[in-house]
Amino acid sequence: MSKLAIIYYSATGHGTNMAYRIAEAAEAAGAEVRVRHIAETREPETFAHNPAWTANYEATKDLPVATGEDIDWADAVIFGSPTRFGSPASQFRNFIDTLGGLWAQGKLADKVYAGFTSSQTEHGGQETTLLALYISLMHFGGILVPPGYTDGIKFADGNPYGVSHVTGPENKLEISETTAAALDHLARRVVTVTDRLVGSAADTG
Repeated sequence: MSKLAIIYYSATGHGTNMAYRIAEAAEAAGAEVRVRHIAETREPETFAHNPAWTANYEATKDLPVATGEDIDWADAVIFGSPTRFGSPASQFRNFIDTLGGLWAQGKLADKVYAGFTSSQTEHGGQETTLLALYISLMHFGGILVPPGYTDGIKFADGNPYGVSHVTGPENKLEISETTAAALDHLARRVVTVTDRLVGSAADTG
């Protein structure tokens, strides 16, 4: 059984919903799954004017937060972050920047990685956010497993780099059936590839 960590930052809850959709599909595919959110670094009063942000903060603040140990434990990691000016959010980048010790020990290498994101507008930096994430994962020595066009759903959601969701200008659009199916496919693909690698390592070890 492959071990998958889903590590994400979400402000208004869309990333939370995406992460748990991936988790459900990955568990159905036979993986052992951990879902961990990245802790909010802003004070709640700074986003009190945003009901969705406040609601997601209250719903997740007491859940286990992501640590480097979750990556060390995992055979595969799917990261998620909203788009901020075409790059991952600062809260997400702050977490990545804490991983230097594990990187120096080689503990981030040789794992399967993939990503998901969201933005208010269609193509509002989604692809560049995923590409920016993948640059860091290359520094890890990670094995990138993007969805590509490996399933017909990818010709519908149109994102070969990962999975992305458009939240709308008021952050109210829910995950569409197409995006949900793309999340399911990403989960299955990552688990399938990871199972092959873990099985191969076991056979040769």
